[in-house]
Amino acid sequence: MAEKLKAGVIGLGMGSGHLAGYLTHPDVEVVAIADRREDRRALLPTRHPTFQGKVYHEGAEMIEKEKLDIISVAVPNDQHKPLTIAALESGAHVLCEKPMALNASEAQEMLDTAKRLGKKLGIDFSYRFNPQSRAMKDMIAEGVLGEIYYARSVWFRRRGIPGMAANSFNTGSGAPMGSWFYDKKQSGGGPLIDLGVHRLDLALWLMGYPEPAWVLASTYDKFGPKMAKERGLSYTVEDLACAMIKFRNGATLELDASWASNIKENELQTIRLLGDKGGMYQYNLNEGYTYDVEYYYDIAGRHFDGKMHAAQPMPSAFHLFVDAVRDDKPFLVQPEEGVTVMKILDAVYASAASGKPVEITA
Repeated sequence: MAEKLKAGVIGLGMGSGHLAGYLTHPDVEVVAIADRREDRRALLPTRHPTFQGKVYHEGAEMIEKEKLDIISVAVPNDQHKPLTIAALESGAHVLCEKPMALNASEAQEMLDTAKRLGKKLGIDFSYRFNPQSRAMKDMIAEGVLGEIYYARSVWFRRRGIPGMAANSFNTGSGAPMGSWFYDKKQSGGGPLIDLGVHRLDLALWLMGYPEPAWVLASTYDKFGPKMAKERGLSYTVEDLACAMIKFRNGATLELDASWASNIKENELQTIRLLGDKGGMYQYNLNEGYTYDVEYYYDIAGRHFDGKMHAAQPMPSAFHLFVDAVRDDKPFLVQPEEGVTVMKILDAVYASAASGKPVEITA
């Protein structure tokens, strides 16, 4: 029987999902976790009772002291690059939370390090692992949409700025839980880099990751600064971003992301794809995190609408990353794609700052 892969997780916010995923894989032993928050470490026995490994305060210390095959990096964005590179250099394969880094330059450095060391670097663009998204990808691969020439991908919240909820202030650790999201030095940006990054990758993946040519974008901060001021906090990012992305193959993508906006729904997630043979639309149900997919097409000159009745379950990103390491095969999300996403996000912020289109170089 092959020896189990040894895994560690840095960060128990989003990383709690990573930990849960690894704990259910038969070929993995989670030997260590790290988190700076005492309250999160204290919840380990309740949330993850099967975890029996070591607990560290600092991810860097865990990387130094443990010999690990797989490390998940699920911490604020400004820590992605240094911890990922340290983990790669320690000999581990790394699954990094989204966004890949603060910017494209950092992401490229992470990619170059993984290539130099011959290690796998995956990015957790979690919406690819949704069963409906997988079904959409398979349908597109069958050619049902034909040439996809236009897409629109949206994630809006009515009021959903991280760290602004009342219970975020009762952590006993100083800063509100999640407040780093609206500190640009730690996050790199607001809802664009938090929510929009998911919608961008999903659209690009479904479109076949066309090469971006230029971006025209705007950002706004109509709600966040006021809400933060009322709580005695500083808010340094946008609360809405919108962009038009033009690709070298002629296709166009509209991208919208907001933490706070005057819409009907508490949470709205949609993606629409238009092809010359058919159209497709995915949307969230009941303002939550379950989804449905519709397909629109013509037969004999007549218009038909189809709806997916069921989608086959799909393994989690964490199980698939373990499988990729164990079997030495590609992971579903490649780091090159993470770099492309960061190039587009950089261009969105640059265009919003200048008020002009920004070209994206290869």
